[in-house]
Formats: sequence, structure tokens, C-alpha cells
Amino acid sequence: MSIGVRSSPYWPVVSHPQLGRVLPGLVVSALGDGMSLVAVTWLALQLAPDTHRGTWVAVAVAAYSLPSAAGGVLFGRFLRGRGGAQLAGWNAILRATALGAIAVTYALGGLNLGVYVTLLAASSLLAAWGSAGHYTLIAELLPPVHHLPANAVMTTIANFATIVGPPLAGFLIGWTNPATVIAVDAASFAVLALTYRLAVPPGDPVEAPASSTAGFGAIRANRTLVGLLALSFAFFFLFGPFYVAMPIHVAEDLHASATVLGVFYTAFGAGALLGGLVAGYLSRWSLWPTTIGIVLAFGTAMLPLGLGAPTVLAVSSFALAGAIWAPYMSTSMALFQRTTPAAELPRVLAANGSILVLAVPLGTILGGPLVAGFGARETLLLCAVATIALGVLAALVVARR
Repeated sequence: MSIGVRSSPYWPVVSHPQLGRVLPGLVVSALGDGMSLVAVTWLALQLAPDTHRGTWVAVAVAAYSLPSAAGGVLFGRFLRGRGGAQLAGWNAILRATALGAIAVTYALGGLNLGVYVTLLAASSLLAAWGSAGHYTLIAELLPPVHHLPANAVMTTIANFATIVGPPLAGFLIGWTNPATVIAVDAASFAVLALTYRLAVPPGDPVEAPASSTAGFGAIRANRTLVGLLALSFAFFFLFGPFYVAMPIHVAEDLHASATVLGVFYTAFGAGALLGGLVAGYLSRWSLWPTTIGIVLAFGTAMLPLGLGAPTVLAVSSFALAGAIWAPYMSTSMALFQRTTPAAELPRVLAANGSILVLAVPLGTILGGPLVAGFGARETLLLCAVATIALGVLAALVVARR
């Protein structure tokens, strides 16, 4: 057993002296994020008027991530040259502060939709730098051969939290309120910030281009990175309406509670956990066909949900979709790490994150009018069909090249 564990592609990651100390903090923070999947939307549903619930759910979800695109550019001159642990740690501090303010304001009876959306937006300003910090830290501490397994570890932690977090959030919401869950998420980010501070000693800033757009230029100059970024953006954009359609589908079409919504999220997380564990073993696969195949298969797995399948079948297909979805970030990030020179990788990852962070929120914003115009279930079906079409288009483009 010991030999099998040590021969695993994950062993160099979990046994690394610094990454090994960071992983517990990542688990705690991911659990808080898994709980907030339910809490952020459910609190928006409680605060919003009945006639505009879909719109305000879309605005709240978008506010929780969309401003990070602006932060990725606005704070570039201040954060350039910083190490991965510093970037991720500062993002965690901001998240903890802003989310904690939501919980306190709710407890004092002063939380309304305007204040809620503003604080969610403030919490997300450094999210692009935090994501870049995670993957930059991997590149700083590990050789290229271990990048894909390390990426998969990050994904697997998040997927595990998606299994545990939503049902726990549903229980806490039923027992208390959604703001309590957001308070727990704030505390989890505080733990992560402390973990980065203690586990990875701060280093001196390294030389980096003064231009905040250097990473974007590096992507534009590489046709492979442009194509990968375009595919990822479209894939995530088409997933965005789900965050609006799914809670409304559960609440209005199925006439169910937050607990049922948590069951769907848990099924997705269970499948994603399995898919994330498999991702570390894909290093010898051709990554472009694998990445495109994920897009095609994911859209196909989402079809039963949009076709109004019985709940048991819908939950099962959603779990399969999670298993297919999970390796995408690991394989696409490995393509970036393999294609980009080491000296350019940190700023390229930051630029990539600044663009991709727009995709899901923009799709989520689109989800509001889609649900209002077509219905929640029909929106899920439309996104599934469009995702399949995206995969077919990408396969054709790669084949022609």
C-alpha cells in the first residue's frame, strides 16, 4: 500500500514540505465556498421581491465574482512581482472581511439588496489574483511534470467541499439563516489567509514588467493560448445561466426546498470528486482532444436535466456531468503551463484569470432574462445544446489546423 501511495502522481504534491502545510487551509476554505454556493443565492431569494427574484439572484451571483476582472487590471501595478502565496493570501483577507461584514449587517437588521450586492462585489476584487496565486505557487514550488497532478489536487479539494458544503448549508439555513452560512465562509477565508502567512515564508518581490497588460500580450502572440482561452471562456459562459436557472427550477418547478438544491450540488460534487482524482493520471493523454472531449461530454450529460427527466435521473446525470467537468481546469491549466515560458507564466495566468472570471458572471447575468423569457428548465436545455455545439465547433477548428 505504501509503495502504491508513493508511486501515485499525487504523492510529490501532498508530501511537499510547503504545499503540504497549505492544503489543510485550502480544504477549510473550500468547505466554506461549498456552503456559500447555496447561501449566496438563497439569501438573494429572501431579500428580493417576488416579481424579480431571478434577476436579483443573477446580480448577486455575478457580484460575487465579476468585479475581480476589474481588480485584475486595476491592481496590477501594485501586485506585480508578488509571490503566489502573497496573492492568494491577500485575496483571502479581503474575502473574509467583506463576507464578515454581510453577516454583521444582517444581524444588525441593516442588510438590503444594495448593501448585499455591494459587499459581495467588494469581496471579489482580488479573486483573479487569488486564483493566479494558487497556480503560480504550484509553478514556483514544483517541476513541470507535477503541475497537472497539483492542479488536480486543487480541483479535487474544491469538489470534495461541494459534496459536504451544500447539504451542510441547507441544514444551517433551515436551522438559522443564509447569513450564518456566509459568516462561516468568512471565517474559512480567515483560516486560509493565516495558513498562507505561516506555511509559506514571504519572499522579496521579483522583477516584472511595469505594464499591467503584459500577460494579455503574451496570450495574443500565441495562437494556441488564444484558442484555449476562447474555448474556456465560452464553456464557462454557457455554464453561467445554471446558477440562476437551477435554484429557481428547484424552488418553482419542483416546489422543493434548499435541501433539494443541496442534493443536486452534492451529486455534482460527488461526480466531480471522482473526475478530479482521475485527472492526475491524464498526463500522457493528448491534452487538446481531451479538453475538447470534456466540453462535448459535459453538454450531453446536462441534457436530461433540461429535458425534464425524473428527479432521480436528473440527479444522476448531474453527477455524471460533475465527473466530466472536473478535469477541465486541470487539463486546460496544464496546457497553459506547458505552452508558456516559465518567466511569463505568472502574468499570463493572471491575465487568463482576469478574462475567465468574466465568463460565468456574464453567463449568469444572461440567465436572468433567459429564465424570465423561457423558463428555468428550458434555460438548462438551451445551455446544454449550446455546449455540445461549442465542442463540435472546437473539434472542427482543431482538425482543420
